[in-house]
Amino acid sequence: MTAIAKQALAAGLVLCAGAQMAQAHPHIFVDAQLEVLFDANGAPQALRIFWTYDPFFSMLLVSDMGLDPDFSGTVTPDEQPLLDGFDMNWIPDYHGDTHVMQNGQSLPLSGPVEWTSDYVDGQLQSSHLREFQELPDPTTEWTVSIHDPSYYTSYTITDMPQITGRDDCSARIFEPDWDAAGAQLDAALDEVLASGGDIEAEFPPVGALFSEEVRIICAQPS
Repeated sequence: MTAIAKQALAAGLVLCAGAQMAQAHPHIFVDAQLEVLFDANGAPQALRIFWTYDPFFSMLLVSDMGLDPDFSGTVTPDEQPLLDGFDMNWIPDYHGDTHVMQNGQSLPLSGPVEWTSDYVDGQLQSSHLREFQELPDPTTEWTVSIHDPSYYTSYTITDMPQITGRDDCSARIFEPDWDAAGAQLDAALDEVLASGGDIEAEFPPVGALFSEEVRIICAQPS
């Protein structure tokens, strides 16, 4: 998340909810969509990731940017360019909350390219492309998850992933074990409190526990 986004959210939490809510996680809710792109040879090429931010966060960030002063839920054509890349100002080594795994190994992705930005019906929307720097073997199952390890942001995959460039691949969404994730979070928070720690500053990295997983596999070559 960009620095301006965190500042806007922090200000809103203080003004609208006080200290108690500021200790709750997650703070931001994002609907996500995923497109898996294959090249002309049938090899995995890139992922396109779509994010739609919750109305409260969108309102705070747009207001902080000085846009939509009449709260119409849209921006004017003159304001539209100011949204360009509003969430693409990533710090070095930021993983972009998109994680690709195969055979227990993390597969690296490029930084974001070909991004888009919009503000529709009071919600910020964006998309970006990330190319594979190490190609997964498409005939062996590999996974994509969109999650923030710190659980500051909660992502929900709202539609079945789209596969472009091949018609012999499948993508299935698997939900986490919500009860087990909640129990592990409670135990981790109890440990922080027992040691006298600050929950907000020392929030455990549990985002993966609450993450949906997309499992992708393609047909074996004949």
